[in-house]
Amino acid sequence: MNVPKSGYRVFSANSTAACTQLAKKITERLGVELGKSVVYQESNRETRIDVKESVRGQTIFIIQTIPRDVNTAIMELLVMVYALKTSCANNIIGVIPYFPYSKQCKMRKRGSIVSKLLASMLAKAGLTHIITMDLHQKEIQGFFSFPVDNLRASPFLTQYIQEEVPDYRNAIIVAKSPSAAKRAQSYAERLRLGLAVIHGEAQRAESDMADGRHSPPCVRNTSGHPGLELPCKQQAPFPGIELPIMMAKEKPPITVVGDVGGRIAIIVDDIIDDVEDFVAAAEILKERGAYKIYIMATHGLLSADAPRLIEESAIDEVVVTNTVPHEVQKLQCPKIKTVDVSMILAEAIRRIHNGCQFEVFESELTLVEKTGGHEEKLHACGPALFSVCPLATARSKCAKPVD
Repeated sequence: MNVPKSGYRVFSANSTAACTQLAKKITERLGVELGKSVVYQESNRETRIDVKESVRGQTIFIIQTIPRDVNTAIMELLVMVYALKTSCANNIIGVIPYFPYSKQCKMRKRGSIVSKLLASMLAKAGLTHIITMDLHQKEIQGFFSFPVDNLRASPFLTQYIQEEVPDYRNAIIVAKSPSAAKRAQSYAERLRLGLAVIHGEAQRAESDMADGRHSPPCVRNTSGHPGLELPCKQQAPFPGIELPIMMAKEKPPITVVGDVGGRIAIIVDDIIDDVEDFVAAAEILKERGAYKIYIMATHGLLSADAPRLIEESAIDEVVVTNTVPHEVQKLQCPKIKTVDVSMILAEAIRRIHNGCQFEVFESELTLVEKTGGHEEKLHACGPALFSVCPLATARSKCAKPVD
């Protein structure tokens, strides 16, 4: 049975082996079984959910990893949340390590803010809380009408750098664009390393289309109804009113701000999807004297021909977490390495269920697993549910025991 004394259940919103892998790791660390449910597609591609056990009055955690078919995964999550809501679950908490559509969080031309739409859909379906990891923009949390816990993967990735990158003290952290400089600065400060920023015409920065409101147009539009055109500086139908011409953006030649000569370059970002920008950044860093190049990212989407491009590029290694399944890409490219973050997700579930504080959760995270014995270290909020000591708990203020 999946019924711990504490009264919570853990379900996976996807039945495929690749997507349930993270869910199984989390439940193993928590010491509970994965909830019994069936998620499948009808012959007409409709999503159907069948929950095989009672959830009445329980707190439910739904783990959903996002495969390549993003829209199907979203529909699976929505249908499962609603099914659990109508089955009288008390609280329904979504564990969505990679939040989809997070890049569409700004108004661009005549587009829409899709991440806000998705947040509204999840709330309407019945979610009461979300656990996610490294949102593309922290401001996305404001789109939700319920609490959001945005965890960080940086402790895991910085530990990988310290343990797996030879001579990492000779490394330099690189931001592949000015917009990524803040994240890169955080890594540089934690590792006590230098910082470099790539800037120039090779980048397609999101700031180029910040809100899409290009007003006024620099050329008079004559295709519409006469008399409705906006005034331009050359043609001012209203005496005394002249609007300035909008100057076109022109990026400078690509440059690297910072010395990377004779250093190990470590490019950090939150998402690695289309890798053309990363490949171009690796080439310019090689030209500037970097002798080894690593890519560190939380979410390894690695779409399209990403594995082939990485294999043929100057990149030495790409390190991502297992928030998104990418086993097929790893088979295609041995340069791709994976860091497991199931421990922090399991601990987040445990703390939310027990009402523990997150105040010192990640800052005191230690990532050394016990391999020689089975002893459990005690938390201030009770014994750990797995034989890993993820927290230095001397300052933890939670006193509720684990069931």
